[in-house]
Amino acid sequence: MDSAKSIRLLNTAVADELLAVHQYMYFHFHLDDQGFKPLAQLFKKIAIREMGHVEALAERVLFLKGDVEMTPAGSVEKVLDPEAILAKAMFMEQESARSYNQAALDSAANADSGTKHLFEELVRDEEGHFDEYEKQRDNIKRFGLSYLALQSFGSGAVQAPASAASE
Repeated sequence: MDSAKSIRLLNTAVADELLAVHQYMYFHFHLDDQGFKPLAQLFKKIAIREMGHVEALAERVLFLKGDVEMTPAGSVEKVLDPEAILAKAMFMEQESARSYNQAALDSAANADSGTKHLFEELVRDEEGHFDEYEKQRDNIKRFGLSYLALQSFGSGAVQAPASAASE
């Protein structure tokens, strides 16, 4: 196993996850400010899950005797429209799942089963996040933006993915 290859893959994922944390918290703040509290809470809960991903990735980097690079992959995009926010989040989750699938394959080719397993777990989480965002987007398309406003006044709060509740 070439641990330098694994460390590079892991640090790339750390950068992507840090960007997701920043982006999702930005969305959380603005959706909450717009009065869309349940959707804002969903973004906050998933941002916290993404912080857990950073921690798991960092622990693996350290196990491999590398140094954790704590630089986000990019800047936060200033998106304010709820539908555009969900589209951006869905895109980010799809890209992460695609990237982590490739990283799992690369890790397997590098004979690093531990890193491969971590990336496979991350794929499942990212697909779950995508599903949550897609459900919200589909409901907005079906019912309009009033769907979000009515959530804020009713008892039907948006729930975080089931895997998030267990951690």
